[in-house]
Parts: sequence; structure tokens; C-alpha cells
Amino acid sequence: MPDRIVTEELALLERVTTALEKRQASTVVPEESLVEDLEKIREQLVRGEMDFFERSALNTRWNTQSALLKQLRHSKSGPQLDPASPYFAHLRLEEDGRTRDVCLGRATCLENGLRIVDWRHAPIARLYYRYQQGDDYEEDISGRLAEGQVSARRAVTILDGKLQRVEAPEGVYRAEATSQDGWSRVASESARLSGGEGSALRVHGGETGERRLGTDPTGTAHRADKHLPDIAGLIDPDQFALIARPSSGFVVIRGAAGSGKTTVALHRIAWLAYEEPEFDSPRTLFTVFSPALRDYVSHVLPALGVSRVAVRTFRDWAAEQRRRLLPRLPDRQREDTPALVQRLKLHPALGVALERQVAEHPGEATPRQVFDDWSSVLTHAERLRKVFAEVAPGAFRDTQLAEVSDLSRASIEEIQAWMEGDFEAQAELDPEDDAILLRAWQLRAGRLPGPGGTSVQFRHVAIDEVQDFSPLEVRVLIDCLDSRHSLTLAGDTQQHVMQEAGFTSWSAFFSHLGIEGTQVETLRISYRSSQEIMHFAMGLLGDLREEDGPVEAPRRGPPVEVFRYTDHGACIAALIDALTQLAESEPLASVALLTPSRAVSKLYAEGLASCDVPRLHQVTQQDFRFSPGIEITEIEQVKGLEFDYVILVEASAEHFADDARSRRLLHVAATRAVHQLWVTSVGELCGPLQRAVAEASAAGAAEASAAGAADAS
Repeated sequence: MPDRIVTEELALLERVTTALEKRQASTVVPEESLVEDLEKIREQLVRGEMDFFERSALNTRWNTQSALLKQLRHSKSGPQLDPASPYFAHLRLEEDGRTRDVCLGRATCLENGLRIVDWRHAPIARLYYRYQQGDDYEEDISGRLAEGQVSARRAVTILDGKLQRVEAPEGVYRAEATSQDGWSRVASESARLSGGEGSALRVHGGETGERRLGTDPTGTAHRADKHLPDIAGLIDPDQFALIARPSSGFVVIRGAAGSGKTTVALHRIAWLAYEEPEFDSPRTLFTVFSPALRDYVSHVLPALGVSRVAVRTFRDWAAEQRRRLLPRLPDRQREDTPALVQRLKLHPALGVALERQVAEHPGEATPRQVFDDWSSVLTHAERLRKVFAEVAPGAFRDTQLAEVSDLSRASIEEIQAWMEGDFEAQAELDPEDDAILLRAWQLRAGRLPGPGGTSVQFRHVAIDEVQDFSPLEVRVLIDCLDSRHSLTLAGDTQQHVMQEAGFTSWSAFFSHLGIEGTQVETLRISYRSSQEIMHFAMGLLGDLREEDGPVEAPRRGPPVEVFRYTDHGACIAALIDALTQLAESEPLASVALLTPSRAVSKLYAEGLASCDVPRLHQVTQQDFRFSPGIEITEIEQVKGLEFDYVILVEASAEHFADDARSRRLLHVAATRAVHQLWVTSVGELCGPLQRAVAEASAAGAAEASAAGAADAS
């Protein structure tokens, strides 16, 4: 005989299933019948062979049937109950001497004795998210003050119409065919996020022990906003060797996530500025891909005694130069650039086409000529075809190059009309155009002119996350260096998510830049994430892993955990409990909920906010707070950042294909975690995640076996 709780849940599911079958079998006017009836009424009204009373009756019937059709179509367009998994949570409420059961699902159904409510919209659903079993509640529900007690609060898993799991404070019950009564029970112990508060403040080795945010390794208190990481005393020998390299020439740093690439680039500037104060000036440019990383670096450099270095995203810097050199062009930038156009404008072969355009068409070094070079290279389909056939065969079909040429021509005609005074024209540049225009200027006239009759000449340029820059963009920056060519490039091909930029390998990248033979220095120790996280993250990459030896991670941590749910509401309920407990036990912890899309971010942000989860912030425009709390955003926005805890939300096959970009995105998400990583999914796990889970399980089993053998010996 199963436990009382299982018996109650089985009985509830049987009642729900019976009611749903009755509901489905109930007479419902089919849509086709309503449409046919309306057609007949319309024909009769058009013929007009009737008296006033007959016409009134037909009009009334028309209005009634139209309303029924509208209601039927509206009900079909909204969320529908899934009989195979009708609800994921069960509340039993005691109120005014009566007991009622309320189920939470993805749609509301209050008929045939059913009481299932949509977890997102039904006011009564708040009771599940805000109260625990045994709590007294008092809530304003639809204008009525509801008071009572939550006598039962259970999460359930129903698959194919069968109860598989019940989670209650009394225990966790799982359907198990081998058990005597068909069920097994374990003590209820919810998964917890714990022990990682402040881990993301700065990198540290495995022997310094745990420490709290706002303290250095000795326990001395510092700020709690995480903007000022003082890690100079924790630099390892390999990192120091790169930092102390001579000030002239190229330094190229690659390494896995968390290996200290950005750390080295920043400390290298501080080191060079100590030796040569000119490095601490606007003549040093630290270029990053995202505004979030820009904001972070802008706070780090002053802590290293460097306060005058320019820290910019490449797009901001390039747009500023273009506006200054080509002020007649429109300033408005297009936000919906076709993917095909963007891919071509970032492709390395376009730089070759631009070089040939300038070489084959002599002209004066004027803004007008630069504009002509830019417009010609984008609209000359035959030249594009020849260059791509020679330099990158197969990258684009001839029809695609013709399409880009036509789209570019239409856009340039709008820009020309605007420049001639037609301010109604839709004149917009693509963000990628700025680099092409600057490169055209360099090829036509040499150095970019600077303010006051000078030229733009940097003493040093550092480019972080260089794998997501196009070769043309990097070439523009290299040609802005002074004669000493002091350059630092930092990147990781395993985190290359901007496929359009055309980065395939370091050697190919250097070839496109014309700097073949440049040495690449590799950092092999990942200080950010624990061994468990790094092993899992490398498993996500599969055959995209670099083949020059495993990544070392000196620190152990909690295992990576993967949670499956039947509905987003069930997942949000579990996260509410975990995040609320974490906020109470570790108020200075930083947490990132990383999602596959803006829509999923919004869904989870609203769900968590409705239950007053503290210090919650949805990041929409790279506006990270860099302070304790919970940030919800898409994976693409967190490149280069780190958090004590990361929850990768909705890693399902619906959102992540089994391709290179998805694997790298998932890898980026996983390696943002310093201490603990959770993964959730509603529906089938995506392919990369399934393989990573299998690989991590096999590694764990092998480790346990080795430990057992060692104990036996």
C-alpha cells in the first residue's frame, strides 16, 4: 500500500483525468459547422427575400453564431491543458472550515469539477509560490481577502497521464516498478545553492581557502561591489611572464574560460605604465566587444593605478571616428540588418575586395572617394563573386552575393538621397559599415586623421575576446598603432559565438591580418571555475575542444546538477525556494540566470518578481549591476563576466540545436560560474547537454571506482 500522500495524489489525478475525458467528450460545436451556418445566413441576408421579422431573426442568429465562432477560436489560440501532463503542482487550502484542492498548470480549467489554474495569470497561484506547507496565508485574490492555511503543498510530475513523482515536505516519492507497492520514498531534501558567496570577486588558487566577498585572502575587509579586484598578488608565473613582455610588438594570449586572459591584458597595461607613464593615457586603447565588459574593465583599471586609458567597445570607437571623418553620412544605425548582409560585411574576404577596389580605381584621398570605395565594393556583385571564389570558395552562393549587392544598392540610394536633402529617406548605416569605411580611408589615404591636425596613433592597443572581432576590424586598429606596434590580443576559439565574424583558427586569423608567424601564448590553468564545472563545460564542446592538452582547474566544488521539469511554472517554483534560501544565507552572493532568449528571460523575471525574490534584475541592454543579487539575461550578454552561481535555464532541444554555435554558447554559459552550476530544462535536453551529462557521469563513476580501488589496497 503506497504512502498516504501518494494515495491522495493518485486519487486526485484520477479525478482530473475523468473530468478531462468528460470535458473532451462533451458536445462542442465544431468550427466548420459554425462557419457553414454563417455562410448560409449571409446568403439569405444577401438575397433579401424576407420580411422585417425574418431579417431581424437572421441578424440575431448571425450575431450569436459569430460570437460563438470568435469564442471558439480565442479558446484555441490560448494555452491548452495537456491531458498527458495537466498540472505540476497541488495546493490544499483550508479556509472558513472548508477544504479545496487547487492544481497549477499551463492553462486554466474550472469546469466539470476541475480546479486547475494557469500559474502565470491566476491570482490564486500566488499562494503556491509565496507560502510553504503549514503557513497561514492572507492575500487579496480578485478583490476578496482570502485567509486560511496551506495544509498541503506538493510538486508533482505527470508524464503520459501517469504520476511519476511527488515532492512534499514529508518526503520525495518516485514511481518504481521494482518496489513492493510501486513507489519508493527518500527524505525530502531540496537542492541548495550554497558555499559560493563572494567566489566571483577574483581568481585564486586552491590553497587559499574559501573567503567571503569584500575580503582579501587574509580576511581584510574591502568594498562589496566587486568592481575592484586586487589580484596582483595571485598572478601565476605564466601570467606574469606575459605581463612583463617588452612594450613593443605583439602579445597574443589564448586560454580557456577563466584562465586569466583579461587579467593579463589589464595588468600588462599597468606594468607598462609603471615602466613608461605614457601608457597611462588616452593613447592606450582597451577594446572590448560588449558594453558590460567595458563597464567592468573601466572600474578595474583605476584599481591598478591606471586611470587615463581609453576603454571602449569597438563599435562605439569606430562610430565616433566615422562621425568625425565623414560627418555628412547619417548617424542613424539600422537595428534589423539582414543576417546575410551582416555575414558578408564581417567576412575576411570583404577586406580583400576593398583592397582591390582601391588599387584598381585611383583617386584623391577625400571623404567623397572613401564613400565611393565603400559603396562600390558592396554593390559590385561581379567583383564580390570573383574575390569570394578565389579567397573563400563556397562561403556564399552567387545568388546570395547578388542579393547582398541589391540590398546594399537600395540602402546606399537612400543614404545618397538623404545627403542631397531628402530627410524623409530611410538613411541608415549598418553597425558593420563603420569599420569598412575606416578601412577604406586607411587604404586610400593612410593613417586616420586625429583632432587638431594630428593622426590617430596609439601607443598600445589591447583587444579582449578577439575571436568575436572580424579581421577587418582588428586590421583597422593595428593600423592605428605607432611605429612600435604594441598590441595585446586575448581570446579563446572555444568561446567564438559570433560566427559571422569568420574566425576559424588563430593561423587563419593571422593570415587575414597579414601577421603570419605570430606566436600564440597559451594559459592552461582555469582559476575561475571548479573542476566539476570545467569538466562539464568541456564536455559541452565535444569535438570543438582544442587539442593541445586538457585544461587544469585546481579547485573542487559541488557537482553540476541538471533538473528536468514538465512546465516552466514548476521550474520557477523550485527556483523561488532555492533563491530565497540563498538570499537569506548568503546575502552577498551573485547569481546569473542565463536563458536562450529575451522571451524566456522575461517569463522567468516576471515569475520570480511576482513572488518578491529579492535583488532581482533583468538585464536587457548590458546594464549589469556588478553587485550582489540575481541577474537574469541571455547567454550572449555575459561574455567575459563571472558570477558565484549560474543557473542555465531551459537548455532544451527546442532552444539549442546540436551545432557549433549552440555548443559554444552553452560552454560560455557554464564557464560563467565560479562555485556552482545548475541546469534546467522543460522538455527534452539538447544534444550537447545530454552528451556532457553522460561524460560527467562516466567520469564520476571512474573516479569513484579508482577511489574504491585505492581504499581496498
